[in-house]
Amino acid sequence: MNFKKYWILIAISVVIFSCKKQIEPKEVYEDMPGSGTLSFLTYNVAGLPEGINSDQFPSKHIHLISPLLNNFDVVNVQEDFAYHDKLYKDIQHKYKTKYVADLVFGDGLNTLAIMPILDYKRTRWDSCNGFDCLTPKGFTYSRLRFNATSFIDFYNVHTNAGDSEEDMRARRNNIIQLMEFMEKYSKGNTVVIMGDFNSRYTRVGDNIKLLSDSLGFKDVWVELLRNGVYPEKNDIALKDCETTYSNSGCEVVDKVLYRNSSDIELKPVFFDQDNPAFFDDSGMPLSDHRPMNVKFEYKVK
Repeated sequence: MNFKKYWILIAISVVIFSCKKQIEPKEVYEDMPGSGTLSFLTYNVAGLPEGINSDQFPSKHIHLISPLLNNFDVVNVQEDFAYHDKLYKDIQHKYKTKYVADLVFGDGLNTLAIMPILDYKRTRWDSCNGFDCLTPKGFTYSRLRFNATSFIDFYNVHTNAGDSEEDMRARRNNIIQLMEFMEKYSKGNTVVIMGDFNSRYTRVGDNIKLLSDSLGFKDVWVELLRNGVYPEKNDIALKDCETTYSNSGCEVVDKVLYRNSSDIELKPVFFDQDNPAFFDDSGMPLSDHRPMNVKFEYKVK
């Protein structure tokens, strides 16, 4: 082949490919109604390999959790580690984040939603202690799209576990890192944070209340079941959970917090951790955490 013709053909191919790439249509998103109600769920699904924790049975429970998640508009899961395919098998949400394996399992954090999940970003904690350092735990950031100009900044969180001084120091650093990130990326925005914070307002070594005191967040459990009154920090844990987890005297480490802006206003109208569907036929819970379900009325201003 004539070399001049050869290079001309290559140039033409490059131009055609570039033009094709430029005219590929962008995904068209459907706008949410200007007001309505959305159900949110945060759930640690206990997806560590079978046998690591004696009170977790993921091989028989994860596949039962999967279809239950379809009953909620927006879902954050934690510990989505070794059984991800089973967890996603029956998911019907139009938008869901992709599983990412880093080291062995990845951070275990994933999000499902009926609206677009945009600008998704995973961030690993700078501090960890003990077994928590074996997985890249951290938090995720995204924007839930309501229309072309209105979004909720949305976070999924799983902090360092444990109650030793080293654990609590790492966890306090986790909260500070999260706050610094939100100050940079979410300042002035409507925000929802959900996840397993491994934190209690009563625990002297925890600093989760900084999210309320410094950044203006409200805890839905505190707002709806405790009339806005936070528990005292005195190491006396609120464990009145035997009859119902959905009461003012039962604090768990899972949290749902929110903050409004002039763009989108959220109003919590429902809180529940006692959904009977999240138990197997023998009455055993499907995870060692309860599913925390919150409903918000929203208004796009």
